[in-house]
Amino acid sequence: MNNEDKPALDKSGQGQHKSIRQRLTGTVLIPSIALLVLWVAMSAYFVIDAFYVRAVASSVQQVSIPAVTSLTSLQQERQLSLVYLDRPAAGLADLQSQQQRIDTSLGSLRTAIDDIRADVPEEIGGRMSDLESRLDELPEMRTQINLRDVSADEVNEYYNALIDSATGLFDAQARLVPDVEATQNGIVATDLFRAADEMSRAASLASSAFANSSFSPEDHRVFSELVGSYRSSLDDASPNLLADVRSDYDGLVSGENWQRLRAIENELISQGPGPLDPNSFSMTGSELRNLSGEVSASLSGLTTKQADQTSTKALDDSGQNLTNVLLGSAATLIAAVASIIVAVRVSRTLVDRTLMTRLERLRNDSLEMASTRLPSMVQRLKEGESVDVTAEMPKLDHGRDELGQVAEAFNLAQLTAVNAAASEAKARSGVNNVFLGIAHRNQGLVHRQLQILDRMESREENPSQLKSLFQLDNLATRARRTTENLIILGGKQPGRRWRKPVMLMDVLRAAISETEHFSRVEVEPIPTLALSGSAVADTIHLVAELVDNATSFSPPGSPVYMTGTKVARGVVVDIADQGLGMKDDVREWANTMMANPPEFDAMAMKADASLGLFVVARLAHRLGAQVTFDASRYGGTRATVLLPTAVLATDEQAADVDSGFHASLAEEPEIEAHSPGGVKQQAAATTPSMPVVPAPSKPTTERTTGTLTPGPSEHQLRDEKKSHDSNGYAPARRPNAEPNGSDTVMTRDTDTTATPATGGAIHPAPTDTPEHTGEGQAGPAGGLPQRKRRRAPLPQRRPQENLVDQLRDDPDSEQRDIERFEGRTRSTLSAFHKGTRRGRNADGPDTPTEAN
Repeated sequence: MNNEDKPALDKSGQGQHKSIRQRLTGTVLIPSIALLVLWVAMSAYFVIDAFYVRAVASSVQQVSIPAVTSLTSLQQERQLSLVYLDRPAAGLADLQSQQQRIDTSLGSLRTAIDDIRADVPEEIGGRMSDLESRLDELPEMRTQINLRDVSADEVNEYYNALIDSATGLFDAQARLVPDVEATQNGIVATDLFRAADEMSRAASLASSAFANSSFSPEDHRVFSELVGSYRSSLDDASPNLLADVRSDYDGLVSGENWQRLRAIENELISQGPGPLDPNSFSMTGSELRNLSGEVSASLSGLTTKQADQTSTKALDDSGQNLTNVLLGSAATLIAAVASIIVAVRVSRTLVDRTLMTRLERLRNDSLEMASTRLPSMVQRLKEGESVDVTAEMPKLDHGRDELGQVAEAFNLAQLTAVNAAASEAKARSGVNNVFLGIAHRNQGLVHRQLQILDRMESREENPSQLKSLFQLDNLATRARRTTENLIILGGKQPGRRWRKPVMLMDVLRAAISETEHFSRVEVEPIPTLALSGSAVADTIHLVAELVDNATSFSPPGSPVYMTGTKVARGVVVDIADQGLGMKDDVREWANTMMANPPEFDAMAMKADASLGLFVVARLAHRLGAQVTFDASRYGGTRATVLLPTAVLATDEQAADVDSGFHASLAEEPEIEAHSPGGVKQQAAATTPSMPVVPAPSKPTTERTTGTLTPGPSEHQLRDEKKSHDSNGYAPARRPNAEPNGSDTVMTRDTDTTATPATGGAIHPAPTDTPEHTGEGQAGPAGGLPQRKRRRAPLPQRRPQENLVDQLRDDPDSEQRDIERFEGRTRSTLSAFHKGTRRGRNADGPDTPTEAN
């Protein structure tokens, strides 16, 4: 396995899923984290509760306790205000003196409320705001009292509402404390203050009655209710007073002032409503007012003492609770963190030692099997090798627990995959053998056909018949190339091989001769180079496929240009047409195929598979050549073939090129003909054939005269193979074809003169196979017929061969010109028709495909 692949796998795994270590650690951490969260919630509750109690207790100490003193003074101010309204001359001085004393304490009370308002609960803050609003009305009420512009009932109503708002604040502070004991003690303090206020109210009504010498029924009823109410409140609250406060209360109740006040209150209640004689009571109105003020002040003192002790205890308790919560939180946090650390370490130790090590080993074994062993085995199966699956694929043994079961599942999956690959490889091998068998049979038939055509051509004298034979020869040569395509797709060598180097020009001419429209190919000057014999066959086939595509996908009659250039890395052959070209995505796809030839089975599964391009890619890969497609300057497609230096003949090898034919001798291919006896038969090598036009009697230059120089003919190769002598010269030329026939290879060479048709042909080597007689008869094993070796034919008479140019007669030239014109017209109209039909058809093919 490649080590660089591991991080990539780990990253992708971490990006998509959590690891087992993370999940197990999370599972272990959940209880600890849950406990920590629960403790934090509880601690937060206790902390908030402690701060809440401290805020309420602080408001009691800073606001309520000072307010009790001020409110007690306001009670006395209420009594003096009522006296002043009844007797203006006697009570004004006392009233003004009382108002001045109260203003100082009320200023301090307002300042305390403003300081603590932001820290108290919302309900307490609302009560404070209500108290402040009542105090804001005090100056106006005093002004009305001083002007005697207000009644006694209105005065009682205002002062009573002011003191009730303060009592509501005290009651809210007592009831909002979470501590039950503090709440109870606070309520008791509020009851004491309420009783003191009711006592003061009753004394105010009694003082007013003494001043008016009359007790109205309404005032008497209210007086009686107030006295009964405060006495009942004190009886209920006294058992719940704090020890010190209860002691002081008992002393107050048993004192002389309390008894005298109870006595006068009882007398007034017994007297009932009506006229009141001040002299008939145990004390006067002023004495009653002073006595009630003293007793009320004592009760207010008890209220302050009860509230102060309660708030102080609440502050201490809240502080202690806060300290306990903080210490407990710290201890819990330490314990939780310690438990988390221990749990993580234990879980990681457990995972690393008992789980992760085994999982990593299982992963490494599986990856090694999947990335190294299985691909190697599958590749060997594809190549037809015999593979022992059981021996070469060891089982993954990781115990009998859950991990062992996973390993067994991997074993089963891998065994199934290998068996499937083996079955597929056998099936592919069988199909490939059938495929190759059919191709070899067709190749044998084409060889026999070429042999028959060869004999017919050598005996035929009629130029028109000879032209037809040449056309059949060309078709047979193309059929042979198609058969060789099938053999290449089957992964085998086509069979044609050369031992000695061959000139590049001869190789290109041989390739052109294997195409249908070879007459449209114009060959530019080609470098004087030679290819090594092992590369000749593949180069011929590769160039022939590209030329065939160029001529098939360009307008009829348009030329296809072939050029060659010597470069630093080898030699470049360019083939440019004037067709419609290739789309950018199709060109990119074709160039990608040339760089990385796909497997034939993957190629065959595509709906738009181009077998011709696939064959070119295979051949280029075999040669080490580079084939690229781009747009030509003519608007079509240009195929560039870079033949590497490795396939070029060295100087020593190039010296072995036959100077007479510019080619080496070829070995005969083995044709696997599946005869009834299963014996491989060996057929004579045949190479592409094409019409041959004799060269002019005097040298001319094609670029200046337009004379067509015929390309090499593998048909000639067969003749010359039979008849060449030891010095390499052909004894006689073939009968002439039509001098200006259309089936010629056009070459453009500014530096060389026209050569005879036989010059430059590629000649295969003599075969060592025993001769057989009879045309088309099978060999001893029932295979393909063997090529019979014959002596060179005698020189034959050629009409008008020795006449001068002026005496040569060509009676059929006019008729051939007419036929050529008519053929050209038909080709032009056919191309126009195809173009318009392609334009109308939206589903027409856009990508070039195999010419065959």
